[in-house]
Amino acid sequence: MKKRVKLTFPKRSIHMPITYRLAKDFNIAANIIRAQVAPNQVGTLVVELSGDIDQLNDGIDWLEAQDIQVSVASGEIVINEDLCVHCGLCTGVCPTRALTLDPTSFQLVFNRSRCIVCEQCIPTCPVQAISTNL
Repeated sequence: MKKRVKLTFPKRSIHMPITYRLAKDFNIAANIIRAQVAPNQVGTLVVELSGDIDQLNDGIDWLEAQDIQVSVASGEIVINEDLCVHCGLCTGVCPTRALTLDPTSFQLVFNRSRCIVCEQCIPTCPVQAISTNL
């Protein structure tokens, strides 16, 4: 089973090897989609956790016992077609090429099935046409 979650952890937990502990203690594979971690600040990780349902639940319980906030990240990227100017800036930061420009029409093409909701495109959009529906 897979679960995509957002982990928000306090300053004191920044140096904790979270993904290592999930793998070693709970047999959970953690694919890091996005990380925002800096010394002496609150950190966030968006990860896709894979494993047995009971192990996932035990791992999430362990995270919460460490004062790490766990929230399900089940949203999608949404593009407001009325605002989008098809500049293509978002295509340059998309790691999975879910956002591309059509070579003929130069219109933005969004391949939802390739999107991992890393949200790197959101701050890149100059007209704020990209958001999530979380």
